[in-house]
Formats: sequence, C-alpha cells, structure tokens
Amino acid sequence: MSPCSTVDFPDALAAVIFCQGCPWRCHYCHNPELLPARGAHALDWDDLQAWLRRRRGLLDAVVFSGGEPTMQPAIVDAVQTVRALGFKVGLHTAGSYPQRLRALLPWLDWVAMDIKGDWADYPEVTGVANSAERAKESIAAVKASGVGYELRVLEGVFDERP
Repeated sequence: MSPCSTVDFPDALAAVIFCQGCPWRCHYCHNPELLPARGAHALDWDDLQAWLRRRRGLLDAVVFSGGEPTMQPAIVDAVQTVRALGFKVGLHTAGSYPQRLRALLPWLDWVAMDIKGDWADYPEVTGVANSAERAKESIAAVKASGVGYELRVLEGVFDERP
C-alpha cells in the first residue's frame, strides 16, 4: 500500500491499495512481485478499513491498483466499502476482466487503463491469447460508462489510438 499519492488519482490525495495477482505476464511489468495470486505482504482488510477511517478528511480518494485488481473476487465489495467511508474511488487496470470491470464501473469515480502495446502484439506482450479483445472490450465499457478515465499508452506504441 502507498499511504499518500499525488499522482494516482487526478487532483486528489489518494491512498493506493495494491492488489495481488495478475493473469498477464508482460515482460516489462513494473510490479512483478504482485503477479502471483498470493504474496508475502498481505494486508488485513479490517485493519485497512480502520486505517482508512482514521484518514477521512486527510485523503480524498482510494485507488485499487495491482497486479490486476479486477482479479480479486471481493473487489466490488471492497470498492463499495471504501466509497461508503466517504472516499472517491479509482481503479488502475489493464482490462483483463471486462465483465468484472463493468460490475465495478457504477461505483468508481475514475479509471486508469494501461494499454500494453499494439493490438496485434498483445498475445506476445501479455502471454495470453485474446488479451487484446479483452482490453478493447474494457475500453468500450469504460468509455460508455460516463466515469472519468485515462488510457495510458506509451508514446509511439500506437499508430492509431484506441
């Protein structure tokens, strides 16, 4: 967890909760320790909620990042709990699970989605067949949702923006 960030949610002070696990294996991953489903530094959810209650009025938002936060079975409940505590809620995702992302969108204030490369290169970059289709479906869901978003694309990766 990052207790205070000025760059992970637009115009807000945010705590960032890093969720363990990712179905993709991008060779340039900046959080490789989060790839396995279980990690060495698990946070206790009750302790985290207590910590967040003490930060009301000090923080504006909480961002769920990863790994891939939509991989977590309890992500909708976690987002709803954080929202009920009075925080704005953000999500950093690669779009690996479009259906789970759709279920989250009504509870989110902002989404940042990492675009992993040219669509044709997605299977090679992620190590997963059909990963580009999942990402495209997630982009479409985010755009249709009305939730604020940012598509994070490395400069020069796309000839055409998604």
